[in-house]
Amino acid sequence: MASTSKKSAGAQAAAAVQVEPDLPDETLNVEEAVEAIVEPALEMQETVRHALEKGVVESRAAFVKAKVSAEEAANAFELSFAAVKDGVATFNTKALAAARANAEANFDFIKATLAVKSVSDLIALQNDFAKKQTDAVVVQVKDLAAVAQKTVVETLEPIKDQMSKSFKIAV
Repeated sequence: MASTSKKSAGAQAAAAVQVEPDLPDETLNVEEAVEAIVEPALEMQETVRHALEKGVVESRAAFVKAKVSAEEAANAFELSFAAVKDGVATFNTKALAAARANAEANFDFIKATLAVKSVSDLIALQNDFAKKQTDAVVVQVKDLAAVAQKTVVETLEPIKDQMSKSFKIAV
């Protein structure tokens, strides 16, 4: 048995001697195989890296556009709210002035009716008062309508401008 194991060891050594010349060829084949796998993997990695970098740049640009658009929209709403505030203040001032003028006209009419001596004078006074008040109310309503229309236009103008800018940017 000892000789069998020695022969086996000797046979193995002889076989190893024969395998050693084949190793450099196999090593070259393994290196070529590794290069064949690594090179496309590196190219793919570079392609993915480039695509990701491009995506990051485009995302940043889109974020900047969105941020600018949001800031412009906020400014448009601020201008709109300021126009509403000013318009409502003007409308209220005109409405109070109209109410005051109408109240003064009514008090003047009542004073005048107390000084009337006949029914025919009262009827004439009533007709004159009704005509003046109708004309005054028509003028007051026109003034209030003009203020309301101006307020609506000034309120919607900043928003309309911003919307048209946003659609131009989006398209």
